[in-house]
Amino acid sequence: MKIDRIQVLRGPNIWSIRRKKLIQMRLDLEEMEHLPTNKIEGFRDRLQLLMPTLITHRCSEGVEGGFFLRVEMGTWMGHVIEHIALEIQTLSGMDTGFGRTRETKTPGIYNVVFSYLEENSGIYAAEQSVEIARCLIEARDYNLEECIRNLKEIRERERLGPSTGSIVEEAVARDIPWIRLGRNSLVQLGYGVNQTRFQATITGNTSSIAVDIACNKELTKKMLDEAAIPVPIGDLVSDEEGLEKTIQKIGYPLVIKPLDGNHGKGSSININDFETAKVGLAHAQNYSKKVIVERYITGYDFRILVINHKMIAAARRVPAHIIGDGALNIQQLINKENLDPRRGYGHENVLTEILVDKDTNELLEKLNFTLESIPKNGEIVYLKSTANLSTGGTSIDVTDMVHPENIVMAERVSRIIGLDVAGIDIMAENLTQPLRESGGAILEVNAAPGFRMHLAPSEGLPRNVAAPVVDMLYPHGKPAKIPIIAVTGTNGKTTTTRLISHIVKNNGYRVGFTTSDGIYIQNTMLTKGDTTGPISAEFILKDPTVEFAVLETARGGILRSGLGFSSCDIGVLTNIKEDHLGMNDIHNLKDLTKVKRVVLDSVKKDGWCVLNADDEYSMRLLPDLDSKVAIFSLDENNPHILKFAKEGKITCVYEEGFVTIKKGDWKIRIAKANSIPITMEAKARFMIANVLAASLATYLYGFEIEDIANSLRTFIPSPALMPGRLNVFKFKKFKVLIDFAHNPAGYEAIEDFLKNIDSPKKIGIISGVGDRRDEDIRECGKIAGRMFDHIIIRNEKHLRGRTEEEINGLVISGIQSSGRELSYEIIPKEIDALKHAMSLAEENTFITALSDVISNAIDLVQDYQHKEILDDGKAL
Repeated sequence: MKIDRIQVLRGPNIWSIRRKKLIQMRLDLEEMEHLPTNKIEGFRDRLQLLMPTLITHRCSEGVEGGFFLRVEMGTWMGHVIEHIALEIQTLSGMDTGFGRTRETKTPGIYNVVFSYLEENSGIYAAEQSVEIARCLIEARDYNLEECIRNLKEIRERERLGPSTGSIVEEAVARDIPWIRLGRNSLVQLGYGVNQTRFQATITGNTSSIAVDIACNKELTKKMLDEAAIPVPIGDLVSDEEGLEKTIQKIGYPLVIKPLDGNHGKGSSININDFETAKVGLAHAQNYSKKVIVERYITGYDFRILVINHKMIAAARRVPAHIIGDGALNIQQLINKENLDPRRGYGHENVLTEILVDKDTNELLEKLNFTLESIPKNGEIVYLKSTANLSTGGTSIDVTDMVHPENIVMAERVSRIIGLDVAGIDIMAENLTQPLRESGGAILEVNAAPGFRMHLAPSEGLPRNVAAPVVDMLYPHGKPAKIPIIAVTGTNGKTTTTRLISHIVKNNGYRVGFTTSDGIYIQNTMLTKGDTTGPISAEFILKDPTVEFAVLETARGGILRSGLGFSSCDIGVLTNIKEDHLGMNDIHNLKDLTKVKRVVLDSVKKDGWCVLNADDEYSMRLLPDLDSKVAIFSLDENNPHILKFAKEGKITCVYEEGFVTIKKGDWKIRIAKANSIPITMEAKARFMIANVLAASLATYLYGFEIEDIANSLRTFIPSPALMPGRLNVFKFKKFKVLIDFAHNPAGYEAIEDFLKNIDSPKKIGIISGVGDRRDEDIRECGKIAGRMFDHIIIRNEKHLRGRTEEEINGLVISGIQSSGRELSYEIIPKEIDALKHAMSLAEENTFITALSDVISNAIDLVQDYQHKEILDDGKAL
């Protein structure tokens, strides 16, 4: 067995619209294609011995143990690997259960698909599931514990922290999209101009001044003290002399902590003599030159969480500890405590495993204990000097016990410091009394407070503290998304995308759009190249200036990574034609339709799918779509159009020379087709189809008919607005058309257009595309033979695994099958081919260059135009 390819799907995809995070592994079973599991001696027993928890996999049998039953009856190794990949993720704390294994049209090659929570963990699970299967087949040992440990470590490196993760989960529950910015905890919620950002629990609204104040513990204490908020008395010191003076002033017991510390690092508590105080000073100065020395307040450690200046939750925090039983030593008691199923590695569970560190050893030393000491029955031994959950501490929810006066005080503190999300640390006997009565005090105010203690307390009621953060970032009525129109199909995608974008821009929106030639905001190209995949879509959605997105969405990106957006308002399908068939397991139009419909399935329930009624495979999707559907056609009497009219549904048609919106029996004419420049005086029917699609999509969004019409009239088929899409350049003696047509359907569209061109000589410059099927290359040659009088065959820059001779042979074979007598020649370089074609031009010759490198061809032709103008000027 070998892995041919591992793909990470991050958005809606061909396997599932709802399950966006999938690994797709292309697996070659090689010799195992002939050995199902029931023919491998002992395989089932070895599998169950290594991974007994697979008993919970019901598989298609629908009962516990169903998967093992399938293994016993005989199943293929791809199916086994799918289940192993899912189970090792579950065993490492990532419970995810969606999987599919499907054989491709190539015998022995399977697509093994399974869900993941963390991307690199999913990739590792794919690789190790294959290795586990190999070991089981060959009866070799496999270290499953090491695999699970590695998966946990990868997960902890990759995953969002519990606080960040809780906010993301709350946003997802509200249908607010999110994008992780980088590999840390910086997250974008929403799209475009409606985005907000946060990192951990610092939001885009958090004042940097407030964070600076909170990080300066001495300044925080001073500001609170001046506002009559109870704080411990103390001072700031930087040497032993200052330490001694402060102790003389405030007395014992003491707390010593670094001025700029966090998470309890460098802190020492309950200090009762000068020697210990000096050690505490040195320890704190490892983190900060200046050190806070203050009176130790006895009581319990409480945390009050304030969000948007409202108290949301309160918890009592208890440092990691064990309780003696008179029999076990401290290390044994720690081991026993870590067996608690609520404890886990890092942040995987409610509680974190207790690890013995320097802080633990120092605390034990103060008690004259070692790890081998046996505490008395019922004796509590604290193992950490702070109550942080990340060091094994526990929390008890006390939200409902906080005295109203303490609530008011906490909310005042958040405003005094200026934090929108504040964690207020309090030492007191309780929070049921006002602090002024209990003798408690506020120790610190924390920016970016952790949510874990409130989300999953060890005792008491869990609190959804993420909800008020999302409420604050997106108050009622504030949108999180921007409008998205996604355009897919075989031909016409780019023109339709550009035309829709032009209409949207003319209606006052700042539009961002992606095309096969670049990413644009308004009409400024920001990135050049084929930008029709998910990364390009995300580029637009991350831009904080974009108000409206129009995204050309090609099949390559869908197959490679899924969609780059969670949902769209309108999905446009221009057509489904033969192109790139035979690649990526897409062998026929039915396969291609499955890919294209991913865009339509991502349309919101109240959104619209726009389909081409003249396209057979597009119309086959009609019964299966969940959102509203509108269709367009070049024929007003198309049966689907007539059916929609009878049902009172919306369509867009070309009738009596007009682009017309129809609903039931009534019509609204948008514009006469010959007044729309890209239709070439209505001679280019395929361009009229693009106009119909764009007009219908923008009408459904809500734009006015008059605004759509004005936009259509101002959209010029120029290299600036529509590079490589029916660009016609006029010379004194001849004309040159440059177009991106590269498949039979595209060639037929050009053929249809050229029928309306009166020219005594039509010269075509064409090439075969190496990654197309033989029959597609021949068909392009055949169509070219029908529409041109002379053909120049050039070579593509990328042959994609074929030879020039092979491709040209297929093209020539197609030309010869056209049934016409015509001349042809081979000129490998496109530039040379263009120059030669122009040198052959006679009066009224029409040259058509069907080019894959649009910019090069356009630059050359424009240079010739410029030279002709200069020559005319000199002649005058």
